[in-house]
Amino acid sequence: MAEISAADVSKLRRMTGAGMMDCKKALQESGGDFEKAIEIIRKKGQAVATRRADREATEGVILAKANPDARKGVLIALNCETDFVAKNNDFIGFANRILEVALKEMPASLETLKELPLNGTKIADALTEQIGIIGEKIDLSYYTLLESAQVIAYIHPGNKLATLVGLNQEVAEAQVGKDIAMQVAAMDPVSVDRDNVPQDVIDKEIEIGKEQARQEGKPEELLEKIALGKLNKFFKESTLLNQDFIKDNKTTVGQYLKGIIPNLTVTGFRRYSLRD
Repeated sequence: MAEISAADVSKLRRMTGAGMMDCKKALQESGGDFEKAIEIIRKKGQAVATRRADREATEGVILAKANPDARKGVLIALNCETDFVAKNNDFIGFANRILEVALKEMPASLETLKELPLNGTKIADALTEQIGIIGEKIDLSYYTLLESAQVIAYIHPGNKLATLVGLNQEVAEAQVGKDIAMQVAAMDPVSVDRDNVPQDVIDKEIEIGKEQARQEGKPEELLEKIALGKLNKFFKESTLLNQDFIKDNKTTVGQYLKGIIPNLTVTGFRRYSLRD
């Protein structure tokens, strides 16, 4: 059996993130060959992944970040099985490394992101390696991007919810963008404005409004009018620019932005929660 030094074990641990004993065993099994040892660790991860395929990965972290010029932003969700792992610094660090790859490359889809390299291996393979190291099912389950004149990223304390917000022009005061990103986090709007609400959502709200009025005994000929009134309330409560601003409910988000710069508005947003 090849003599395995502590330095070799530490080196393999830095390369893979695997535990010290796992690294030592892999080096012993490979006869000290680092490439073979890495493959052994990867195979172990695949074996663990197969055994845990039917497990629910409902914990994890949601992270978002804008690039240095604040023109682009990305948001990812990395899931695991337990909150204990989700709070582990190594797990959070792994998620942040994926986030940095996403921010640099801005891939068009989650599937494309998984094919990008991370420390010399595909992110998809790195996920499998981490399953072997951590011993839990891990899944990169969500990815989205946003581009605008200014993009603001917000991560709610605890890493369970994050948002991206795009503004149509740069705003020097950082708190303005953060306020809107926090508004999206807190109020979960369905769209930027009423004109952006999908037609199927509008149709559903009208039907709900009619049925509620019907249950209240309202005349059939008034149901449409009543439902449209309820729809206006829905637009007020559920579209970002028309919502009451959480820091001053005497003004709407749209009015708040116009008070900063007359034509300032939101071009788009992204929101994802661990419970979504």
